[in-house]
Amino acid sequence: MIRRSEIALSAEQKRIVWQLRIDGPMPRIALAEKLDLYSGAVTRITREMIAIGVIDEASPDATPRGRPVVPLTISGRAGYAAGVTVHPGWLEIALVDFAGTVIARDVEPFNSPDPAPFADAIERRLRGLAMTHGLMRSRFLGLGVAATGPVAAHDPRHRWAVPWLSGWRDVDLEALFTDRLGMKVWVENDASLAALAEYYHGGLIRTCRTALVFFLAHGVGGGVILDRNLFRGAYGNAGEVGMLFPGDRPRPSGIDLLACLQHAGADIHSLLDIARVMDAYQAVVDAWIERVAEQLETAMVSGMAWLDPDAIVLSGALPMPLMETLGARVAQGRWAIDHPIMLKPKLHVTQLGSWAVAVGAALLPIHETA
Repeated sequence: MIRRSEIALSAEQKRIVWQLRIDGPMPRIALAEKLDLYSGAVTRITREMIAIGVIDEASPDATPRGRPVVPLTISGRAGYAAGVTVHPGWLEIALVDFAGTVIARDVEPFNSPDPAPFADAIERRLRGLAMTHGLMRSRFLGLGVAATGPVAAHDPRHRWAVPWLSGWRDVDLEALFTDRLGMKVWVENDASLAALAEYYHGGLIRTCRTALVFFLAHGVGGGVILDRNLFRGAYGNAGEVGMLFPGDRPRPSGIDLLACLQHAGADIHSLLDIARVMDAYQAVVDAWIERVAEQLETAMVSGMAWLDPDAIVLSGALPMPLMETLGARVAQGRWAIDHPIMLKPKLHVTQLGSWAVAVGAALLPIHETA
């Protein structure tokens, strides 16, 4: 059984980790100044952190006088974590080390609506990936699992999953997976996990404190990074932008685009099929992008007014050319008009695509640890 390694960082160690994630490699003296700590204390603390593999000394930089300055950087040696998400017909697994580097990505066919077979498939694939990549079980930090749907009003441990995952509904998923797999498990909304991945891997962690992320897949969801933390809200449902777009009406979702293409005559049955018919049905895709851009603008303007974010990210499980075109169209919308006084957030388009959720799920144990 794969179990979690025990990494218990002190408050000062966590501050150092975060500073290095935000600013990148830096010498001890700069860390001491940034964190308002004594140089001697930083030397002692970082020596301990190097010993447990949380940080490393990077290649030294020469000063103008020729004396090398040794910067510290986040290390992947401390361990690795796994993240998993499920789609209709397949599941995705990602492995990420403590530094946030993606070690492996894996796809496997999967069709069950129940969580028990899902857990069995995860355990089997994790064993295989650990062996393939020579990963030590003692260095395993935990598993992040992406769930769909909002937190249930009657029990914050339960989620009201989408119909094709009916077996996940009204179940304490975290307890179920923890018990079945014998490892530490975190369960979080898929769009919130996409937000975490976009924040870490899109370079946003070094440039902004607050970001809104819109994730377009089978449904439409959102995630909020607030002051560099994943913001969940009072009831765990922050970012549930799907409620702005009722399911009985046209929505900015992948399923909606799939339905539009099918109505136009395209013989497709999955989001994976959209890329191969885009050219033949370009007019349908263009019309969908135009409508969706206007729908997203309303949600974006509302988010800007309430949270004043540094960045807005368009993420999703749709073909990258489509996401880029949608981003260009949104950038021309009314939300992007310069305000005479206030600064506006920067708009980014995902570079991770559908993998944002699995990567974000793998980052969750690391984010929660340090």
